[in-house]
Amino acid sequence: MEDQELKRLLSEAETIAVLGAHKDPGRPAHYVPKYLWEQGYRILPVNPRFAGEELFGAKVVAGLKDLTKPVDILDVFRPASALMDHLPEILALRPGLVWLQSGITHSAFERALEEAGIPVVANRCLMVEHKRLFRGPIPL
Repeated sequence: MEDQELKRLLSEAETIAVLGAHKDPGRPAHYVPKYLWEQGYRILPVNPRFAGEELFGAKVVAGLKDLTKPVDILDVFRPASALMDHLPEILALRPGLVWLQSGITHSAFERALEEAGIPVVANRCLMVEHKRLFRGPIPL
């Protein structure tokens, strides 16, 4: 995806669901959504291990089917081997963009989303890309 389109999608987004959100501050599945929350996005954490607890100002839900608000971006912190299990719920959710964090790729999963008209970004960190696109280069 080109930077201009990515920046447009991130600018228009308000709500980011985080599949695999974590409460351990040392884990990317915590500090990435925390950064996004601090940038003003509404974060909807999804993780059955922490269902009912609060993260980023919202109650954690067990699964994508439990989300009650529209989702602009689905940020995924799940191993590639688990992605196809989530596909039916993601297709039903119809997020505006699915973001697979650094190290996560799955060609059949990505193709299925694209065929359904859902754009995908794979193997990139949403926090790193957001900083790059909105804060510009870091001066030396």
